[in-house]
Order: sequence, then C-alpha cells, then structure tokens
Amino acid sequence: MLELGVKVLLSYLLGSVVGSLLLGRLRGVDIRELGSGNAGGTNALRTQGKAFALGVVIVDVGKGWLAAALLPSLDLPGVGLDPRVDHGWLAVACGAAAVAGHVYPVWHEFRGGTGAATLVGAVLALAPLAMLPAVAVWLGCVLLSGYVGLGTMLATASLPAFFLLQRPPAAPLVAFGLAMTLFIVYTHRSNIARMRAGGENRARRLWLLRPR
Repeated sequence: MLELGVKVLLSYLLGSVVGSLLLGRLRGVDIRELGSGNAGGTNALRTQGKAFALGVVIVDVGKGWLAAALLPSLDLPGVGLDPRVDHGWLAVACGAAAVAGHVYPVWHEFRGGTGAATLVGAVLALAPLAMLPAVAVWLGCVLLSGYVGLGTMLATASLPAFFLLQRPPAAPLVAFGLAMTLFIVYTHRSNIARMRAGGENRARRLWLLRPR
C-alpha cells in the first residue's frame, strides 16, 4: 500500500499550497487578518478585488484537479503502480487529501480556507457532470438567501445525492460525497454561527430577495 500512502501524502502537500496565502505573500498581505479571516476565494474577493480572487480560484481549483486527475495515475519512481490499489478509491482519497490540505495547510501554520474551491477541482476530475446540479443548487440558494456559505454547504450535499442516483452507484464517489459534505459543513461552522446570529455577510448583487 506504499502507492496509496505516498500519493495521499503528496495530495495533502499539494493542497497545502493555498492560493490566497501564496499570492498574498507576493502582495505583502495575509487575508486571514482581514475580512472574515478566511483564506478562501470569497474573502479574497471582498478584501483584495477581482484579479486577486481569480488567481486564488485558479490555484485552489487547479490543485484539487491535479490531485484527483493526474496524481493517481503517475508511476512514481520507487513507488510504482500497485495492482492491489483500486484506482477509484485512490482518486477520491487523493482528492479528499487535497481538500484537507487546503483547510489545514502544513505550509501555513495549519490555517487555511474552507476547502470549497479545491473540492470543485477534485469533483471536476472525478465526476464533472456532478457539478451541474451542484452549481444549480449553489446559485439557487445564493439568489434566494444571499448566503454564499449556505449555498456551498447545500451544493456539496447535492454531490452524494447525485452519486446515489447513478446506476449502479460508485461506492468510492458516494463515500467521497458523504465525507466531503460533513467536512465542508464543519469548515463552515463559523458561517453557520454568524447566520444564526444574523451577522453573516450576504452577496447583495446576487441576492434577489434583498430588502429594497
């Protein structure tokens, strides 16, 4: 099982390269000290602008895609390809490890983002069609409530539902979807607390039901 361990570890290390913190160092800012304190794309957009946020999204989505799409198939020197390792389970393990690395980055004192953008990259690699209902759920939630975090949690919850509806359902993808739903809800626990307290920011430009 050397291949599984090495590739999951490499995926975690790749996930630990957080776009907002990497680009922030070039600009001389740490967005964990600004806005909501989150190192994700939404806080990057609110505090640093569109160009910076776009760079963050490219890095964070890209590393999730690389971890789930390319790394599982690589024939690494000294590791090789183990026929005992199921490729489906290896791919979802690498994708999940990249998401975990983004949230708990070893390169940045284990203080990262909520993992949503990296999860998008992993899903694009594992099952791109699953992004269609996820985007629809996210957009519908944000249009109706204005809450980006709530939209992200509900969109993630749509993933295991989508995978379960496939015939036959792929066990690795179902397990991945369920695990990521629980994890993303956990990483958004501060958003949940702010929503309950009435202090969560809303995407007013997208919020159709905002007070006039």
